[in-house]
Amino acid sequence: MRFYNQQHRFYCGVDLHARTLSVCILDTDGTAVFHDTIAASPAAFLKAVTPFRDGLVVACECMFAWYWLADLCDQEKIPFVLGHALYMKAIHGGKAKNDKIDAQKIAVLLRGGMLPMAYVYPRAMRATRDLLRRRCHFMRKRAELLTHIQNTATQYLLPPFGKKIAHKSNRTDVAAQFPAPEVRKSIETNVALWS
Repeated sequence: MRFYNQQHRFYCGVDLHARTLSVCILDTDGTAVFHDTIAASPAAFLKAVTPFRDGLVVACECMFAWYWLADLCDQEKIPFVLGHALYMKAIHGGKAKNDKIDAQKIAVLLRGGMLPMAYVYPRAMRATRDLLRRRCHFMRKRAELLTHIQNTATQYLLPPFGKKIAHKSNRTDVAAQFPAPEVRKSIETNVALWS
């Protein structure tokens, strides 16, 4: 695991949400010079960090909404660090937890050289990565539906299907092999979702 350990004048920890940001900025001594919850917008973020821009580094946890913050920091030439969510959880887990505390913990980890880094995907690659992740999600769902059909056939001690039902052309009469109407409806639903 790589940790961010470069020295800066100000360390900004951001607990990022869809509508709000909790922002904590520490100086080199570890004193909080800014600690507030603001709207999740570029204008609000830039307004909050403007007095500390000289020597500022920004870090947030790798969650669902980090793209815009990384792009904004890149555009404004502010160093940005993406914290690895799983490893950060292991490091800064504690009893007290809220957005302000999380922002401060991120800033403290960043200042102390203990922020585990995640890879910041370049903007040009993100859409392709998201598309591939979505495809993997659908492939897992497809496998789940196939397994459910095969397990249901086993539950009712039905004979094996004559052909591989993974192929669309072999699925047309799969539901008809199940005698109970309720079970048949369940299998029809699986086939319909799958097709």
